[in-house]
Amino acid sequence: MNNPVVPEKYREAVINEASSTIIEVLKRNMEGGRLKDMIKYFQFPGVYNNPLISSAVKRFANKLNNNYNIDEASALAISKALIPPVMQELIKESKSESQDFALSAILTKLTGIHVDMNQLLNQLAVA
Repeated sequence: MNNPVVPEKYREAVINEASSTIIEVLKRNMEGGRLKDMIKYFQFPGVYNNPLISSAVKRFANKLNNNYNIDEASALAISKALIPPVMQELIKESKSESQDFALSAILTKLTGIHVDMNQLLNQLAVA
């Protein structure tokens, strides 16, 4: 991350904060019963106006503003530049590690419990 708004001493912490924000948003969506949003994002990852991305971008921007004293406009710009590509990379990595549905691999990593996405997708299709 080469952004002059973020002091060099905070750059590594900011990157870690971005990662933890994404994990928090994924967990919150899963725990809040918003699996449809997650499934939609993982099926159509190029859709950048997805609520999952919006949530992660806003949450990360707030952290930058509150924890690193970065003004709101700059924090939002940094967040928009960093979060969507990181989430795209997360999808790529999860697909390359497993032949299973990408979301299933990520949910398994987050919860430690294997999630059968085929059964869930069938239930959602019926609903």
